[in-house]
Amino acid sequence: MIMKRGFPLIINGGVLRRVRLMSYKILILPGDGIGPEVMQEVDRVINWFNKEVSLSAEVEYENVGGASYEINKTAISEKAMDLAKNCDAVLFGAVGGPKWDNVEYENRPEAGLLRLRKDLDLFANLRPALCFSALVDASALKKEIIEGLDIIIVRELTGGIYFGEPRGIEDLGSGNRRGINTQVYESWEIQRIAEVAFELARKRNNKVTSSEKRNVMESGLLWNEEVTKLHKEKFSDIELEHMLADNCGMQLVRWPKQFDVIVTDNLFGDMLSDVAAMLTGSLGMLPSASLGKARNGIFSNALYEPVHGSAPDIEGMGVANALASILSFAMALKYSFSRIEDANLLEKAISNVLESGHRTKDIATKYSKVISTVEMGDAVISELNNLT
Repeated sequence: MIMKRGFPLIINGGVLRRVRLMSYKILILPGDGIGPEVMQEVDRVINWFNKEVSLSAEVEYENVGGASYEINKTAISEKAMDLAKNCDAVLFGAVGGPKWDNVEYENRPEAGLLRLRKDLDLFANLRPALCFSALVDASALKKEIIEGLDIIIVRELTGGIYFGEPRGIEDLGSGNRRGINTQVYESWEIQRIAEVAFELARKRNNKVTSSEKRNVMESGLLWNEEVTKLHKEKFSDIELEHMLADNCGMQLVRWPKQFDVIVTDNLFGDMLSDVAAMLTGSLGMLPSASLGKARNGIFSNALYEPVHGSAPDIEGMGVANALASILSFAMALKYSFSRIEDANLLEKAISNVLESGHRTKDIATKYSKVISTVEMGDAVISELNNLT
């Protein structure tokens, strides 16, 4: 067998035949706002990997969010859900916009994403905060604080206060109302998310910071006890520290490089991951992964999306930054396809493009060459060709 540009070539009867070893099913849900624009560039990158390094990915498209509501009067159709349940990875754009502000709560664009997370049992949200050397000056923090930053936040995604019951708004009469949300966690929910964090740390720098509010919340006390117990039983080779969530937010801004892997619940994870996101200077650069249970180290139930929103104010202007979406695909290569070399290749291509001075408007400096969404896709593909 001979390898040529990633494809295995097998000699059969004196004839070289190109053979694909494995195929993958990818569902792309572009969504609203700039979602379709950035996902178009992801699709182009997937096509490059199909042609040049034997990815053999079959891509299907469906609507989600406001785009789905316009057609189906729901944020995600049953057809789209069926496709999501039977693919190897879902690549998600962004949802929402002022057009749907008055849509009934259960059909709001964001409900599509929540249903995907719930029905696919995507309980672990991974949010890397990686500072590319070319973008150090984009951060509001001093260079010595942010340079070389590479941390990841593991957020529990399907439990806690966003899903706990009872919930709702009660009319108490006399113009008085009461809003109710319930923070609930069981041992098994805490253990499985902590296990993801510990396993990640083993492949990184062997440190986990568990963050909660055990000083004022019983759910936080349980969280602390269960993480400590799991660490003692299965992961005593990894350094574990506990940190109150409010202090963790402060420390992320003061000295973020003290962390490696942070694991936390749904509510605090939502907040801390947004704090970490802005350390790097632009939401347009940050990918994320929402993962279900792994089988033999591969996450077959998985959704990958950029951290940024739908940005309806720049929709159709051709200035959106597609790099977070492309980096989300790199995460899919790692976690759903177990193609680490391909993921590293894509990340290297993006780093080289940034080092060359090419920028979309959101990360540009006065010395940058400002390019469009499509031109950034062109630049990444060109650099992929240079590297192979």
